[in-house]
Amino acid sequence: MDKKSREFLVKYLNNASPTGFEASGQQIWLDYIKPFTDSQFTDTYGTAVGVINPEAEFKVVIEAHADEISWFVNYIGDDGYIYVVRNGGSDHQIAPSKRVNIHTDKGVVKGVFGWPAIHVRDRSSEKAPTLKNIFIDVGCESKEEVEKLGVHVGSVITFEDEVMELNEKYWCGRALDNRIGGFMIAEVARELSKNKVKLPFGLYVVNAVQEEIGLRGAEMIAARIKPDVAIITDVCHDTHSPMYDKKLQGDQKCGSGPVLAYGPAVHNNLLKMLIKTAEKSKIPFQRLASSRSTGTDTDAFAYSNDGVPSALISLPLKYMHTTVETAHKDDIDKVIQLMYEFVCQLKSGHDFSYLK
Repeated sequence: MDKKSREFLVKYLNNASPTGFEASGQQIWLDYIKPFTDSQFTDTYGTAVGVINPEAEFKVVIEAHADEISWFVNYIGDDGYIYVVRNGGSDHQIAPSKRVNIHTDKGVVKGVFGWPAIHVRDRSSEKAPTLKNIFIDVGCESKEEVEKLGVHVGSVITFEDEVMELNEKYWCGRALDNRIGGFMIAEVARELSKNKVKLPFGLYVVNAVQEEIGLRGAEMIAARIKPDVAIITDVCHDTHSPMYDKKLQGDQKCGSGPVLAYGPAVHNNLLKMLIKTAEKSKIPFQRLASSRSTGTDTDAFAYSNDGVPSALISLPLKYMHTTVETAHKDDIDKVIQLMYEFVCQLKSGHDFSYLK
């Protein structure tokens, strides 16, 4: 990773892009990919797209999602304490003692998720953190004082944690799920530009919004683009970290390469092409079986329009939906390489149909 890529990665991961409020991160992403694409556009809800060969009839999508899990202010007590509801799959158990940023029209308001001291908790009947008892303290003693800061019901809240490196092998921080995907698809566009690759089709580099609450951004943009093929990248669990059961959750490990998913939404002929590409390029890969849906934007693209051949390349991730999501640098490079090699070998108009 060169200096330019690294600066973009750190800036992009550190920026807050909660579900429904992704605009600032999308602007960072668009500014980065602009030199590598022929045109760009956004939709009404903020999904951002860079296009190579926008005039081409055959359309190929590589996609990630831009939004991160967060919280909403749900209730402000008369004593100034703030109670929350989830915006996406936020984990209430990790909240106590975390620092937060509350995003308001007046700017960021700093706060903390408080929690009673260990000295005063009754160990025999100790309560675990739940949505009913976690709370935020912004240093105010009344509801009126909180509201003067610009905080109101509906204000969005993110954890303060920023990205860091672990042992020079891993990136660690909040929102790698899935802004690391946005980084990877942007790097594919950059590599194509750097190597002066002339694609025989239109490539749509899509950074979708609102995945964390039901794949909504992907649904909207798939209907607009109407692609012929879609390759989605997201994250999956590293099941070699403690407290996972490989018999139930599969066998995927950070550092062992991209994970290729099997499932009804994953088009088998497209998957076979990805596997052939990985093998030819000597890119190590892993496999994952998805019961019913993949739970990613793959499902939204596959079942859009009249059906779009879609496949999922996942990045193994430790500690998903925490503030210390952790991914191996080698895996990030390999996902970029696999997507790059795939689009370079794909022919315009390729028919992926099962029955011909």
